[in-house]
Amino acid sequence: MRLKHCASRRSFLTTTFASLFGLHGCQKSDYSPQDYEPKVLDSPSLKQTEYAFAVHPLHNPSRLFELFNPLMEYLNAHIPEARFRLEASRDYSSYDQKLADASVEFALPNPYQTVTAIKSGHYRVFAKMGDDHNFRGIILVRKDSGIRKVTDLKGKTISYPAPTALAATMMPQYYLYQHGLNIKTDVNNIYVGSQESSIMNVLHGESDAGATWPPPWELLAQENPELKDKLEVKWQTDSLPNNGLIARSDVPQRLITQVQRLLSEMHTTPQGREILQTIYLSRFEIADDATYQPVKDFLENFRQKIRIPEEE
Repeated sequence: MRLKHCASRRSFLTTTFASLFGLHGCQKSDYSPQDYEPKVLDSPSLKQTEYAFAVHPLHNPSRLFELFNPLMEYLNAHIPEARFRLEASRDYSSYDQKLADASVEFALPNPYQTVTAIKSGHYRVFAKMGDDHNFRGIILVRKDSGIRKVTDLKGKTISYPAPTALAATMMPQYYLYQHGLNIKTDVNNIYVGSQESSIMNVLHGESDAGATWPPPWELLAQENPELKDKLEVKWQTDSLPNNGLIARSDVPQRLITQVQRLLSEMHTTPQGREILQTIYLSRFEIADDATYQPVKDFLENFRQKIRIPEEE
């Protein structure tokens, strides 16, 4: 009778609960609470809470992470329902492709890339880096180079980070054009992949002059004091609106507003000011697509008189 009762009970449990609990009869189970390990299943709703935040190659990927990951942690601490992940790129072309593919939800591109992203229809501007006076190109030479005026660069080699770097490439090239150089025929232009490489090429004699912009120059010089002993900023350009902050068109407006508010108010808190200081910035500012009209005007002149960046 006991066996019959057990078999009947086993049949009932198997029929009713097997799909949920995997019961196998009346025998003693090997299950122990200590053996249980919860498994986290992939959930579409969880995946949607992570947002890639791609910063353009201001620095090499390891330096970029060191400087900008605290900013991601700041956003994560203040917006618990979302998680922001810093995404670096090995060079400008790979970063440009990410924006062209709209593969990241948030981005901090240079103004040229900002204008291109607006034009694509995939992104819109919600803020920008402040300190527009710092968004200008600078051209470095060795102090012992004998280069005194722009025309002394004829026949020389000039290093730049990338063809689409606005402050560090296009603005210096336009400056040199305005001061008597034919960029296509008078000089040898080399694109070396990063701000740091452009500077170090001058130091090591691989180029006669190098273009960059103030933040990477100041940061690198802090770590390598010999730079300011051996190099000098020979020329600098006018300024344009600083780097933009953009969000993909499918990102919820409520989240964009939260990020906008947090970033634009960072300079009012001690923690925020500390993070801003590490990226050589005093504040973020609220902005929109119209903020970048001066950049559009500059690019139109650049395309007409110098070159078409997209074709390099």
